[in-house]
Amino acid sequence: MESFKKEISDRHELRVISASNEAKDYFLSNFLSEGYQDHLDFIWEKKHKTKAIITFAISKGGEAISLPQSPFGGFWIHDGLSSASIEVFILAIEAEMRQRGIQSISLTQSPKPYEPQFDLINFLLFKNGFEQVKVLSHHFFIGKKKIKKLTQKESVKLQSKSKIAGLSVSHSPISNFGFLKDIRSWNLEKGYEVAIDENRIVQQVSEYPDRYFLITVSKNSEAIGYSLGVKLRSDSLYYFLSAMNPKTPVKNGGELILSALFQLAVEQKVNFIDLGSSDLEEGVNHSLMFFKSRFSNDICNKITWVKKI
Repeated sequence: MESFKKEISDRHELRVISASNEAKDYFLSNFLSEGYQDHLDFIWEKKHKTKAIITFAISKGGEAISLPQSPFGGFWIHDGLSSASIEVFILAIEAEMRQRGIQSISLTQSPKPYEPQFDLINFLLFKNGFEQVKVLSHHFFIGKKKIKKLTQKESVKLQSKSKIAGLSVSHSPISNFGFLKDIRSWNLEKGYEVAIDENRIVQQVSEYPDRYFLITVSKNSEAIGYSLGVKLRSDSLYYFLSAMNPKTPVKNGGELILSALFQLAVEQKVNFIDLGSSDLEEGVNHSLMFFKSRFSNDICNKITWVKKI
């Protein structure tokens, strides 16, 4: 394993190692991406204790990305750090990247519910010459007690509606992956191209089966809708890959899926639900944003930053 230490200031050190799953709650940081020659953890330490970390995939063309093929990457602050210390960490990373012949750095910072110092990190990236190249808006429902309260309030009403329509909804661990083909074909029928790396999902589920849950909407015992609930971190639940069969139109299908997602969140005792972004190739998906706004109590941007070095 490659490792080195460089003393910076204020008794902090930058340590760079080949990416490992040591002490990473965000499990997607552990997965290698095809086409990249290295995956490195940049760790900010003081007295051998991790204060902050960021993981990069390094391409053969000299680009460092945190993280490709993931909803986000970016900085994780493990302990309270001053703005000065975080800024020195950013500068130390840049200096190390230059020594390695890296020509550009790209990172998508996780939204604030995941990383409380989100605003400070984005401010420091901007002040140090990083350019904002992409913004996605994520809806969240935050608060363990609030999630439970909303679930209790909505479940009886939705169960009544689903019973009248002959629908049922359930969630379970993933035992097979046939639903991925259905999600792809249903979206294609609607004119949407969904980029699903099935092999990558299978690998992630195989290694972290306790982080993935399949939500299924059925009518007359036939599946007509799916979504994945993913515990990107142990205290969160991410709404992923939702689709309904267009040949079996039903009212309240999306509401049923979210009802099951909230019930799952209660069972898993998470602190917040991430309903994901609402973007289209050509602009804002206002109808989806309106739908998600009914099931959220907060909204936060997810920003991608790039800097040529």
